[in-house]
Amino acid sequence: MENDTKPKINTEQEDNRPEFKKKRVFVPIITIIIFIIFGIIYSIHNYYYKSTDDAFIEGNIITVAPRISGQVISLKADDNKNVKKGDLLLEIDPNDYKIKLKQSQSKLEEARASLINIENEVKKALSEFEFAQNDFDRYSKMYQKGIVSKQEYEESKTKLSASESVYNSAKAKYEETTSAIKRLEAEKEQDELNLSYTKIYASQDGMITNRSVEEGNYVQTAQPLFALVPEKIWIVANFKETQIANMKKGQPVTIKIDTFGRKKFKGEVESIQRSTGAKASLFPPENAVGSYVKIVQRVPVKIIFTEDISEYNIVPGMSVVPEVKVK
Repeated sequence: MENDTKPKINTEQEDNRPEFKKKRVFVPIITIIIFIIFGIIYSIHNYYYKSTDDAFIEGNIITVAPRISGQVISLKADDNKNVKKGDLLLEIDPNDYKIKLKQSQSKLEEARASLINIENEVKKALSEFEFAQNDFDRYSKMYQKGIVSKQEYEESKTKLSASESVYNSAKAKYEETTSAIKRLEAEKEQDELNLSYTKIYASQDGMITNRSVEEGNYVQTAQPLFALVPEKIWIVANFKETQIANMKKGQPVTIKIDTFGRKKFKGEVESIQRSTGAKASLFPPENAVGSYVKIVQRVPVKIIFTEDISEYNIVPGMSVVPEVKVK
């Protein structure tokens, strides 16, 4: 068996050499200096800029629903289709509503025709009433002078009472018919509206999403059919309450959207909500309890884009990291 002829390294002697001692001293010092420099840069940056990852793209989502029920006979809307304001999106079978409109128009015409006859009756009854009134006045004076008998006086009084009753009846019938005409006119207007509701048009420019209707479906009133998402979008960033002390409207914002990686967009602070997100929720927290624990609240800040982003597919719900320059 051969003896190990390799020389043994005395690590203790090497560690005591001057160059190793310098490395032990300088490496930690350089590391500490680097950390201090980065800490100063980070502190200065945080002093002038405030950022959060609790931010998302927001936009108006208009739910399109019919105002009447019926069968869909024409569907122009399709998922992810861009439409312009006034474009026809959907049509419901109008035949039932056309018939209903014709019926209400017929009833209205009949009522108006009967009103003409009633007006003539009122005029005739008024003429007879005025004649009976004059006749009664004449007989009343003659009866006081003893020229006519009491029987003739009573007959003129009876005729006056009868003619007055006929006149009042005709006048009441006229008022009733007039009220019926107003009601029928309202019904006709409603039927015209219902007929117009068979066609649904785009209320503004946007893109169709979440379509849940097909041609031939029977739809009900207020049933969601699809959504219309306009092009106008903005950002809602939920900053901590400790970050908004120097935040104001109009301050510049650098926007990073997760979808586009390192691409930076320009924006500005549009407004700051006058309540925290928790306070504005459906069930705000009740803090007057014995088990209260202080939690840093977040305040929604609305940020708008200040550059043209039409070439980018930015849609509501995307995650965003905004950075506001507050100093």
